[in-house]
Amino acid sequence: MSSKEKPTLGGTRIRTRKRNIAAPLDPSTFADAVVQIYLDNAGDLDLVAKSVESSDLNFSRYGDTFFEVVFTGGRTQPGTTKPDEGECHSYSIIDCEPKHEAILPSVLYIQKILRRRPFLIKNLENVMRRFLQSLELFEENERKKLAIFTALTFSQKLSGLPPETVFQPLLKDNLVAKGIVLSFITDFFKEYLADNSVDDLILLLKRGKMEDNLLEFFPSAKRSAEGFSEHFNKAGLTSLVEYNEKKMFEVKLKEMKSALTTQIAEETDTSEIIETVKQHVKDAKLPDIEVVRILWDVIMDAVQWSGKNQQQNANSALRQVKTWAKLLNTFCSNGKLELELLYKVQIQCYDDAKLIKLFPEIVRSLYEQDVLAEDTILLWFRKGTNPKGRQTFVKALEPFVNWLEEAEEED
Repeated sequence: MSSKEKPTLGGTRIRTRKRNIAAPLDPSTFADAVVQIYLDNAGDLDLVAKSVESSDLNFSRYGDTFFEVVFTGGRTQPGTTKPDEGECHSYSIIDCEPKHEAILPSVLYIQKILRRRPFLIKNLENVMRRFLQSLELFEENERKKLAIFTALTFSQKLSGLPPETVFQPLLKDNLVAKGIVLSFITDFFKEYLADNSVDDLILLLKRGKMEDNLLEFFPSAKRSAEGFSEHFNKAGLTSLVEYNEKKMFEVKLKEMKSALTTQIAEETDTSEIIETVKQHVKDAKLPDIEVVRILWDVIMDAVQWSGKNQQQNANSALRQVKTWAKLLNTFCSNGKLELELLYKVQIQCYDDAKLIKLFPEIVRSLYEQDVLAEDTILLWFRKGTNPKGRQTFVKALEPFVNWLEEAEEED
């Protein structure tokens, strides 16, 4: 008999680790379970919240589905806003009346859920973004409910919801062109401003990177300052219109100041600068008083000041006044505007330590260059109303005023 061992079959056993086996997704069953919680508690959101908190449902996997049920009453399919053939309830946000008091409980309910499960904020963002990008699929009344809900989430400071989640998805060209976005954002503004100030709204828009882009909510045909004012005045949002007009006014002033700063620094011909100012006044409808204030600021900003040499500072300031006297004279066209210029000089000399002793010399120079009339100076001296440094400046100007009065008597 052979002593050789008989051959045997050998090999390696392949084991499948159980954690690598993915459980099948079943959002329909999850949605039905959440719907049943609503039905079991007859839509009482306090009881629903308690049941949701105590349930062992997999919210980390089906968070989007949960908020679909909250918003629409059931699970929605991609590209739709209506629940599919699964279980549904009639206590959703879309089923509410389009009123503050009807929708607020849903916001507070979601707030409770997020406190226990803060990770769901991302799912809320996902669902809101998807619905806002699909606003045309909702009926007008449903869009209003979404707008009220969205405004209340910010009024109630819903945990962690970033404003850009709301504002950026709205800027789809087709939604804007149809006026759907403008209608939605108008309802949003109305609801938000019912409990908050315009400053609060602007801060919210700034966080959402929309503060300077409000016209982007308008269809292109209505995208103008006039269209903005007309629309929101009609909607009763006059505070928002006033804010926007003030902001646009400040922008136009800034633009004119920037243009004048460049021209004066480059010593552009006075007649050309005058035309620049007139064009800005015409285009932006700037009041004469603001023009005078800006002109003085720009002229004095261009002075090359010396650190401690008072005489050199005086010479530089007076030289600047003389150089641009024609420009000032053109726009100080009456006593009221001359007085405004004098107040502007007074405030600047009071606020700037190196100018405080130059006040009488600047006033005298403006008089000699025919920018300020004698009557204007005497009116300021006798009845000026601005208190800033007035006592000091009146005393400093007294010798010049006495000279004016003596010259007047001799005439």
